Amino acid sequence: MKKIVLSFCLILLGASVLSGCTKDEFLDQYNNIVQSAGSIALTGNSSLQGTKEKGIDDYTGSYTANYEDFSGTEYLFGGTSIKREAGKDLSIDCALEVTEGTAKVFWISGADEAVTLFETTGTYSDTITLPEGGNYIGIECENFTGNIELNIE
Repeated sequence: MKKIVLSFCLILLGASVLSGCTKDEFLDQYNNIVQSAGSIALTGNSSLQGTKEKGIDDYTGSYTANYEDFSGTEYLFGGTSIKREAGKDLSIDCALEVTEGTAKVFWISGADEAVTLFETTGTYSDTITLPEGGNYIGIECENFTGNIELNIE
C-alpha cells in the first residue's frame, strides 16, 4: 500500500511541477490522496453489523447496531488526514449495552496501541484531540450480544 501511495505522490509531484502548482496546492492534493488511502481501512458499509451515517468527513457521523453473538472488529470512523479541515478535536458520545460477551470502543492512533475508550454498559462522552497521521475509532467484540449508539462530531 505504501508503495502505491508513494508512486502516486511522485506522479502527482511531477505533474505539479509541470503544471506550475504552488507548494500549498501540492500539499492540498497530497493530503487528499493520503486521506483517500486512509478511508480504505474503514469497514465497508455492507460489512458493518449496524447502520452508519457519515458526517462532514470520514471522522464524523453516527453508528447504531444490534449485535447477536458477534466476534470481530469494525473500524467505524477515521482516516489518515495530514490536515483535517474541521480541526483536530472530535466529540464522542456513546451508549453501550452489553448483554453477553465483551465489546470495547477504541481509538487507535498511528502505530500506538489501541486505547480503550469504553467497554461497559452505560454511556460515555469525551472530546479527543487527534495527532497527525492515522486515527481510527472502532469497536472490538468477542461473542458480543448487545447494542451500541455512537455519535462523533
